Amino acid sequence: MAETLTATALTLKDIAREAGVSLATVDRVLHNRPGVRPETVRRVQAAIERNSFQPHVAAAELARGRARRFAFVMPSGPNPFMQQIEAYLGEMEAWLAARRLSVETVTTDVFDAPVLAASLEALSGDYDGVAVVALDHPSVRAAINDLVDAGTKVVTLVSDVPSSRRHHYVGIDNIAAGRTAGALVGRLVGQKSGKVAIVAGSQGLRDHAERIFGFNQVMASEFPDLGVLPVLEGRDEDGRSEQVLARLLGRHADIVGLYNVGAGTQGVAKALSDAGRIEVVFVGHDVTVLTRRLLLQGVMDAAISQNPGHEARAAVRVLLALARGEPILREQEKIRIDIVMRDNLP
Repeated sequence: MAETLTATALTLKDIAREAGVSLATVDRVLHNRPGVRPETVRRVQAAIERNSFQPHVAAAELARGRARRFAFVMPSGPNPFMQQIEAYLGEMEAWLAARRLSVETVTTDVFDAPVLAASLEALSGDYDGVAVVALDHPSVRAAINDLVDAGTKVVTLVSDVPSSRRHHYVGIDNIAAGRTAGALVGRLVGQKSGKVAIVAGSQGLRDHAERIFGFNQVMASEFPDLGVLPVLEGRDEDGRSEQVLARLLGRHADIVGLYNVGAGTQGVAKALSDAGRIEVVFVGHDVTVLTRRLLLQGVMDAAISQNPGHEARAAVRVLLALARGEPILREQEKIRIDIVMRDNLP
């Protein structure tokens, strides 16, 4: 009688060794695939039963072949939402290991098209898949297309480049998010008249440009008495966002609403507070430690939220499906828009 293996650290290799077959044969038996002799099937099944073996998700990956490497190209600098995505990727370590995957984070200046394009070009040939927070610029588009042509699966994350040959976009409908922000600002301002300010990271980021477009649509059609001021760009940096907004507040005493399109939220809030203008309706994005505090303090009125954990998991799952040649479960990977206020903080 064959010796029963210990339950601890039991692997597919152990079952294959005990049954005297290859990993591929065990995989065929586990998935009821043809091409295995009945006696071999009985031998594998007996080894599984003797050891109370639960087929591990890694079994299929072991039979498939080599491990896979994915890269996530993320913005450099202290962007709390992007840091949340990176943290969730770190929490997926066991899930990734079970599927023979490794995920590496590459940080770069996503606001500088040549720098971002060079960062993408440097990844060619080293990774099976790349997820990138992308600037919509010809040089970035060309770098994405070069990666795709070289056989790399490319997913845009949070901010899209739809004119590129990227395989999939993971993120919210940003036009809808901007329209939601416009509806919130207009309704919360109420009967007041005056100006509305917009602070963005960069209009070169597709997600920011689309949010601004949606915001302006709603303001023009539903709140024509509120004048929307030209967009300020703060590169998602607290210091720069504070400076550009402080100057604007000094020039316009009649600002009654504010839409912060991206990050730089701490700088925006400081400019409002220092100017004694916290009565201005302030709508921004994402639920972070900072926005949570601003909502509780009443400085910020609402946050348009997207789930960073869902985005991290969805990007990895989509890249894995693309690498395997499997269908993408689009409904599962759809990122929804939430409205968060002080009264419904998660």
